Amino acid sequence: MSDGPAARRSPGEPWGGVSPFSIKTKLGTLVVIAVLITTGLSMIAVRTQTELRFITVFSMIATLLITQFVAHSLTAPLDEMNTVARSISQGDYTRRVKENRRDELGDLAETINLMADELEAQDQQRKELVANVSHELRTPIAGLRAVLENVVDGIAPADPETMRTALKQTERLGRLVETLLDLSRLDNGVVPLRMRRFEVWPYLSGVLKEANMVASARGGMASGSGSHTRTDVHLHLDVSPPELTAHADPERIHQVVANLIDNAIKHSPPHGRVTVKARRGPLPESLELEVLDEGPGIPKSEWHKVFERFNRGAVRRPHGPGSDGGTGLGLAIARWAVDLHGGGIGVAESDRGCRILVTLPGQPSVQS
Repeated sequence: MSDGPAARRSPGEPWGGVSPFSIKTKLGTLVVIAVLITTGLSMIAVRTQTELRFITVFSMIATLLITQFVAHSLTAPLDEMNTVARSISQGDYTRRVKENRRDELGDLAETINLMADELEAQDQQRKELVANVSHELRTPIAGLRAVLENVVDGIAPADPETMRTALKQTERLGRLVETLLDLSRLDNGVVPLRMRRFEVWPYLSGVLKEANMVASARGGMASGSGSHTRTDVHLHLDVSPPELTAHADPERIHQVVANLIDNAIKHSPPHGRVTVKARRGPLPESLELEVLDEGPGIPKSEWHKVFERFNRGAVRRPHGPGSDGGTGLGLAIARWAVDLHGGGIGVAESDRGCRILVTLPGQPSVQS
């Protein structure tokens, strides 16, 4: 549809201002033609002394033929639209109405096609969601089931080591469910922000320490939920000035920073370095955050896709041990949290690796 009429004007907007091809114009023209035909035949009858009944019959036939032609041109597209609408109601979103008219019916056809495009996109997203969630949940459930079956069948003893393996799979499921809850909040719309002023250095220092502690605690366990297990990557914090403060929701900003760090670590080379920078923004208590890694980076053609759900990037395989690619939801959740603040997030130019830039306004955005 990008090259069709929808790309040039919105549905319902008259073609070129006032359309000379509208249905009202056609109906008015039909009346005028019918009157002219009747008047013309009447004048011919007077001059040639033809009986009035013959003139009346000829006038009615000519008017009916013209009316039939106009009526067919109006009802034929309605039949097509009805067929397409019935197909859409039955779940077939591939049908489209031909947009070859320059009147109100052409606008209606355009609107129906736009609606079909939106429904088709939503249906595709729903299928992808079900497929990805099913894929992500299947692995930990299968692992937990295998451990429990071995215990029940007597193949493995119910010792602390076996139970620890089962616990790891249960924790993995918990993290997946937590991620899906974040996705549900994203879909359901506005989440109230608890805005407050906080000091940036101790806050970000705590986020980085937590990331290191969680990675060490999970050491060697494949997460499958997007949480890294690598301990070979070094985290570095750069806040300037040291007394920098910001005004935001700390819990939501924690989601943003944690997900960006997790993504950077997963794509870092062995013994790489991830840097978190914080600078004062242009407005009072606004904040600019940067997360940089030393990985392969993101091709510029992929920049607009990295914050889409279930997008795992164009890199064929993750870098470093313990990197499984995750669910592809972390950056989508980060964008959601930034959008709640009325800020911006995106990929920025970098000489090496990937650089994600986050800007947060100094005042809370009004939630509608």
